[in-house]
Amino acid sequence: MLSFNAVSKSFANGVKALDRASFTLAQGEFLSLVGPSGCGKSTALRLIAGLTELSDGTIEWSGARPSVGFVFQDAALMPWATVERNVRLPLDLKGSAGADKVREALELVGLGSFAGAYPRELSGGMRMRVSIARALAADATLLLMDEPFAALDELTRERLNDELRALWASRKLTVVFVTHSIYESVYLSSRVVVMSPRPGRVIDDISMGEPRTRTPEFRLAPEYGERCRLVRAALEMGGHG
Repeated sequence: MLSFNAVSKSFANGVKALDRASFTLAQGEFLSLVGPSGCGKSTALRLIAGLTELSDGTIEWSGARPSVGFVFQDAALMPWATVERNVRLPLDLKGSAGADKVREALELVGLGSFAGAYPRELSGGMRMRVSIARALAADATLLLMDEPFAALDELTRERLNDELRALWASRKLTVVFVTHSIYESVYLSSRVVVMSPRPGRVIDDISMGEPRTRTPEFRLAPEYGERCRLVRAALEMGGHG
């Protein structure tokens, strides 16, 4: 689907976020970007989404550019609007009718009965589900997710990991997921791309196997621990490089 080719990004204040970073993304893949704070993971997402311009290198799409949904670390909901209106926002901006799509998206994330609620009435996990529903209602086939579960407690985070995996499989989505968590990246992903400290370079690209077959019990399996060890070792080597 996508080739991220020797991409560099420098900002006007002189900060170089990315330095010749390269990776590929296949259709239907769940790819996680892992690395220390400030290594350019979020910048890579914004470049893929077309929200900022690259300084050097190329981003190439094989075929037509897919519909992109962006889920931020903060759910970024309008506090004065109901859940339904928040999910409708991208459709309203396009001038599209989409009541059925909104209802379907809310049902998919388990919030069908909360359409009339306001963000202040929802838990953190529920607000993040609304943000995901907003992307699904807009028919996104490529989901870019910037640490969406970082602020949640561990049990809620694990539950949303399972729900996200189920959505990814059922909707045949392609996902690029930014996280600081080694454990989250290994559980969710088909591949983990490990990045160096700023300026971000790709220092390893590790296959995680087939994630569609995973259950919560996988977190207790020896192979899960081994894959976590591989990602940690790559991060530690990059940090000392």
